[in-house]
Amino acid sequence: MIAWLRLLRVPNLATAAADPLAGFLVVSQPRQVDWPPPACWLAVGAVVSLYAAGLVLNDVCDVELDRRERPERPLPRGVIGIAAATRAGVALGASGLCLAGAATWLAASPWPAVVSGTLATAIWLYDRHAKGTPVGPVLMGGCRGAAWLLGMAAAGGPTTPAEWLIPIGMGLYAAGITAYAHDEAGRVRPMLLVAAILVMLFGLTIAAGFVWLPGRGGIELSAGGRMTVASWLLLWALIASSVLGRAVLAVIDPTPGRVRVAVGNAIMSIISLDAVLALAACGERWAVAIFCLLAWFLAWRRLIPPT
Repeated sequence: MIAWLRLLRVPNLATAAADPLAGFLVVSQPRQVDWPPPACWLAVGAVVSLYAAGLVLNDVCDVELDRRERPERPLPRGVIGIAAATRAGVALGASGLCLAGAATWLAASPWPAVVSGTLATAIWLYDRHAKGTPVGPVLMGGCRGAAWLLGMAAAGGPTTPAEWLIPIGMGLYAAGITAYAHDEAGRVRPMLLVAAILVMLFGLTIAAGFVWLPGRGGIELSAGGRMTVASWLLLWALIASSVLGRAVLAVIDPTPGRVRVAVGNAIMSIISLDAVLALAACGERWAVAIFCLLAWFLAWRRLIPPT
């Protein structure tokens, strides 16, 4: 069971749940903390299933490389058979598409199905063809952006230009993480790390535009006037500085261990960033609800490596 949990990188599933949940909340902007409608949970389940499928099939495609660079992984060790892992990955992917289809029906919109199909295609292209190429980080960023869009589509959005900035920005952030993680098991190239950090910073800057783009009601309206745009941006900058500061340490001391720590921190921080974006749309109670997903990540990280 531990081997299967490691194959699924269980801590990271919390980040996959946070994206569509936050996307749904940003569009629907609920004023009270009530149980979300079924369309929201179907979107969350679809993204988590597709994310898990991508992780499993990623290891299936990488088994020969992992035998050299990560022999402790479940497939190189032979704890889980390649055929069994392939069947599990395909089943998880099919489940994700079915859940997205149900969300499409409940939302009375074709877009959840369109987004889930795009997400599944991007996952397959990354795992099978694009990993290790310059296109790889682009596809991985597209997957993270599509996770946000699936939650938004289940709520009938995106409905404003400002809402589009979030999946675009978070997608760029994920692309930067992917590029940064390229050297976590081998020779570390500081210039690649610097370029990846700049992409992460660019993505975080674009996502922050959600709160000040003209034509948006702004967080002062949604948070009841208790938080100004300036104070929200300060909170966003503090989280971004924590993530990027840890990433810079690996540039100063370019070792695989430093890179792995920075990657794990950047992935974990997706939950915090999603919570702060939800804060801008629907107030602090929903932000705290998303932030609680960190408990899942931190509890499982003691047992299962997130990278």
